Amino acid sequence: MNELTHLEPGMRLIYGGNRVATVDEALATAFQAGDRLIVVQSTGDLLHVPTDAWRIAGNAVGAASSAFDQMSAVTDDQISAFYEAFAGRLEDDASFSPIAAANDADVTSARDRGRTTTRLVLDDTMRRDMIEGLRMWRDAPGGRGEIIESIQHQGWRVDQIRAGLGVVGFVFEGRPNVFADATGVIRAGNTVVFRIGSDALGTAEAIVEHALDPAIAEAGLPAGAASLVATASRAAGWAMFSDSRVGLAVARGSGPAVAQLGAVARQAGLPVSLHGTGGTWIVAGESAKASNFAAAVTHSLDRKVCNTLNTAAIVDSRAEDLVPAFLGALRRVEDLQGVTVKLHVVVESDGLIPAEWFEERGIQRAEGEVMEPQAELISGDRLGEEWEWEESPELTLTLVPDVETAIRLFNEQSPKFAASLISEDAAEHERFFNLIDSPFVGDGMTRWVDGQYAFNRPELGLSNWQFGRLFGRGGVLSGDSVYTLRARATQDDPELRR
Repeated sequence: MNELTHLEPGMRLIYGGNRVATVDEALATAFQAGDRLIVVQSTGDLLHVPTDAWRIAGNAVGAASSAFDQMSAVTDDQISAFYEAFAGRLEDDASFSPIAAANDADVTSARDRGRTTTRLVLDDTMRRDMIEGLRMWRDAPGGRGEIIESIQHQGWRVDQIRAGLGVVGFVFEGRPNVFADATGVIRAGNTVVFRIGSDALGTAEAIVEHALDPAIAEAGLPAGAASLVATASRAAGWAMFSDSRVGLAVARGSGPAVAQLGAVARQAGLPVSLHGTGGTWIVAGESAKASNFAAAVTHSLDRKVCNTLNTAAIVDSRAEDLVPAFLGALRRVEDLQGVTVKLHVVVESDGLIPAEWFEERGIQRAEGEVMEPQAELISGDRLGEEWEWEESPELTLTLVPDVETAIRLFNEQSPKFAASLISEDAAEHERFFNLIDSPFVGDGMTRWVDGQYAFNRPELGLSNWQFGRLFGRGGVLSGDSVYTLRARATQDDPELRR
């Protein structure tokens, strides 16, 4: 078998069956013997995986794979003990102290490099949520060995039995709490291998050293039941999602990065669950109560996460009172949070926005405060653009002729994640639910879209339908939804034959 040992500038590589990608000089220079090159068949992206990244990812997947082979001998009580031990170490100030110090260092480093830290800070609220989530898994039923269906035949029967799926490969952005959430797959008898964003790598390594690994050992789970890909290299994520030992590839983070990881996993033959672009919509219908609309807007902008309000649409017939209610809600956000809101207004919708909104004010960006117009005009084809903000909430406003138009715009431009309708018309709510192409639909604030908050299940991620509707499950990927079925036949009649 011939092995790729070098690349040359201008080398042409076929992808997608009938297209050609060209190796540039930088890639040719960086590529060394022993490295891997992944050609993404859907885009032609040439992904360079250095030997070290391939080895580190492979070792982590190998540890998780070996641990899965031993999980059938682990009892549900041991798994419960693991979650309690993990939660206890996060709760104990002595064992949490080095984790907090590592997080402080990660946050400082990210800020120094002009990176966003909104989701990186492991504050008291995040710590409490991690502990609560782990204890939810401690108390949750495992489901292993549960008979889902029993089919009785003459002289024999077949049972469909829940079982662990295998190794769950998980690539996620720099959010330390997700690191704890993702261990939920162990509840169902799986193992997990993580690759976290480089901004939070130090925090993750501290969690492993001071809480996760000690909890695994104390509970008697096999070493490697939860394994960290300990490198800042993005290439390690591509390597992990190219490993056939992974039973499910889960990616969450920015839309383009998630789409690329999903493409790598799919062409390697791995099942994929993608959790990418967020940004929710609120639509105010003709019968909307101004106070309800304003409250939904205010309470959907407390922090930047995937279920934060991104786009608000108001029907024309109610613009004169609902636009002021909307702007008043934004001023309330500013008062409550001590920030300045950034507003984008679709050009056809700017007539009711007071001139003062277009004056320059200090907007908090990742690099610090920036003086810029508080409101700016944008074109109507940018409604689906997700605004990534730091302290200053950022969102879009548009006016629409009717709710049906808002639904069409959502279906055409949004990432198809979450939408709310503010309306007093029950029939309109029913039409909205039936026509909106979204897995999460509500009638108030959008921040309810969360596995732990809404469903009492710490989530591995929330799926939108940007990458296709989901088969056989809802939009929340949680630990107890990662399983497979085994079939077991039992014969009463030894002479059974076909």
